[in-house]
Amino acid sequence: MSNYKHFASKAIRTQSKQSGFREHSTPLYLTSSFTFENAEQARAMFADELEGNIYTRFSNPNNNEFIEKLCLLEKAQSGVATASGMSAMFSSMAGLLKKGDHVLASRSIFGSTHQLFTQVFPKWGIEHTYVDIDKPETWETQINSRTRMIFAETPSNPGLDIIDLSWLGKLAARHDLILNIDNCFATPYLQQPTDFGAHLVTHSATKFIDGQGRTIGGAIVGDEDLIKEIRFFTRHTGPALSPFNGWMLSKSLETLPVRMEKHCDNAHKIAEYLEDHEELESVKYPFLKSHPQQELAKKQMRYGGALVTFVVSGGYQRAVKFQDHLSMLSLTANLGDTRTSVTHPASTTHSKLTEEERLRVGIQPGLIRISVGLENVNDILEDIVGALLASKEKKIA
Repeated sequence: MSNYKHFASKAIRTQSKQSGFREHSTPLYLTSSFTFENAEQARAMFADELEGNIYTRFSNPNNNEFIEKLCLLEKAQSGVATASGMSAMFSSMAGLLKKGDHVLASRSIFGSTHQLFTQVFPKWGIEHTYVDIDKPETWETQINSRTRMIFAETPSNPGLDIIDLSWLGKLAARHDLILNIDNCFATPYLQQPTDFGAHLVTHSATKFIDGQGRTIGGAIVGDEDLIKEIRFFTRHTGPALSPFNGWMLSKSLETLPVRMEKHCDNAHKIAEYLEDHEELESVKYPFLKSHPQQELAKKQMRYGGALVTFVVSGGYQRAVKFQDHLSMLSLTANLGDTRTSVTHPASTTHSKLTEEERLRVGIQPGLIRISVGLENVNDILEDIVGALLASKEKKIA
């Protein structure tokens, strides 16, 4: 672990040990396995008596560097790199839970995480109860003798609701529960859930950690005793991150602070500009004065994030027309790219939820999610406003 005090220095200067070639940038270790100096060393490594790389499904210098760096940035003791964000979400729970266990989960979560709770885990006898972000008084009443974990994401996807992490940490501590936080939207640069009592922090590194839409990857960091169990699970079930992707994600962390500051600056300006637009029913951004949890967001986040959501007047059909009239912005289900992307959650990322489930977490038919990129903010706004005007229902005189 490095001794650097500041976030950017940790992100840039944490590297694998230099080899005899004296390279300045960490090289790629594209190998499936590693050799042993002798039979005793092989035995000792397999017996966990000696640390070292054995097989890339278990560990690899590139993935090790990525995780060491992320642990420093998230103030976590240990971690595991995975092949995707969803393999991280899955492993963070499947590696710890057993038949009969119960998870208390925020209702406002990513669509695929919802599928884990409703379609996958029930096959194994793992139950869940959803609770609403705007009704914190109900959370404690839903904890029972079988509850082992609390799972939440903040800001939420796609509603951008904020959960009080300090309150949640105290709730978990009071009931001796594992607190598992999806920190994908905020990244460790904007908030560090471990500061508030989180035991596990999960990431889709595909998003802002990569930051350029090049690859997929995931990570779980947290308390060593929990990561040890999760590492056993991932080692034997195989959701391993490739060394090339691990190398790329580690390099991406070096620019995370400067990228996130620009993302957030652009997003805040766009949200402020659109807030009173006559073609929008509402605009949501954590640092807007109109956001119901602005004060809380500013308390636990460095900036307001790179996501802006708004509801277009005219519902689903208007949302479709708006998307089709965009010229620069990308229509994609991904987010966290240098390029601004637009998503209609009701018909894509959260389409597997019922209409009632979507409305309960604020996903209206006309809701649009904007992942604000690094282009010139005026160009982004011009495309959004142009599409709003072009999709406007023309009145017949």
